[in-house]
Amino acid sequence: MSEPHNTIPAGYMKNALGHLIPVQLISEIDKMRDNLVREIVGKADELAQLEQDFHDDTFGEIQAFTSLSAETYNVKLGGIKGNITLSSFDGSLQVKLAKSDVMAFNENLEAARVLVDACIQRWAKDSNINIIALVNHAFQTDQEGKINLGRMYTLMRYEIDDAEWTLAMQALHDSIQPVNTKQYLRIYRRNDKGKMEQLALDMRRV
Repeated sequence: MSEPHNTIPAGYMKNALGHLIPVQLISEIDKMRDNLVREIVGKADELAQLEQDFHDDTFGEIQAFTSLSAETYNVKLGGIKGNITLSSFDGSLQVKLAKSDVMAFNENLEAARVLVDACIQRWAKDSNINIIALVNHAFQTDQEGKINLGRMYTLMRYEIDDAEWTLAMQALHDSIQPVNTKQYLRIYRRNDKGKMEQLALDMRRV
């Protein structure tokens, strides 16, 4: 049977450029660093798998319990649609399952951008320079080329009496649409001061 394409021959290590380097040419500190990184990532992979297993099991248990509870009213659920909070009998522990829509922009964003640019050009001589700066900032993209959704919502809250601006905000509103839903699992425990504290777990599910 042929060897896998990515098999590294004995006595060699592959560098970041994909070149095979004889181990005797690699410094001890580089080899120690490589071992350390692989050890840490290996442990992280194990922890991530444990967290994923806990995540999946917990979601399933909450859904099963919710369905069981609904059956006491002769109701059959097709799944959990909203947010749910489960509390221990003494109220000291809570498990919260929350849903949140993930929003994105469709092609109408480009129409909104053109209309907003037209407003800025028309206002350039008369408008407050701070408003223009805020509008320009709203359409700036991050390193991944994405526009911040929160800044778009802020932009739509501006009450500007201008027909073209109103049309631009309508186009902006129409450009925002849900693309999927994420579920978040948050677990709380009451501390000695009586305040509910969230356990430091990153439990989210698409």
